[in-house]
Amino acid sequence: MIQILLHYLWPYLAIINVATFLTFGIDKWKARQSKWRIREASLLLLAVLGGSLGAWLGMQVWHHKTLHTKFRYGVPAILIIHLIIIGLLL
Repeated sequence: MIQILLHYLWPYLAIINVATFLTFGIDKWKARQSKWRIREASLLLLAVLGGSLGAWLGMQVWHHKTLHTKFRYGVPAILIIHLIIIGLLL
């Protein structure tokens, strides 16, 4: 059962993290262009749904949302929780 779960988990995590990373980049671009932005709740939801590594990398690479307290502390906390869950599954 765990092997089947892990078989589908890795591709899912890869896709959600790439999508989250790109979403942070798109939101940063929209911020610079004064266009409609992606809601902060949507960015955090992507992190919670498994894209925490992509969110953290997006924050570092795009220098985006790094001054917002809920992102500065929330995204690393979500990432730690995800790493603990993956560690327990392995």
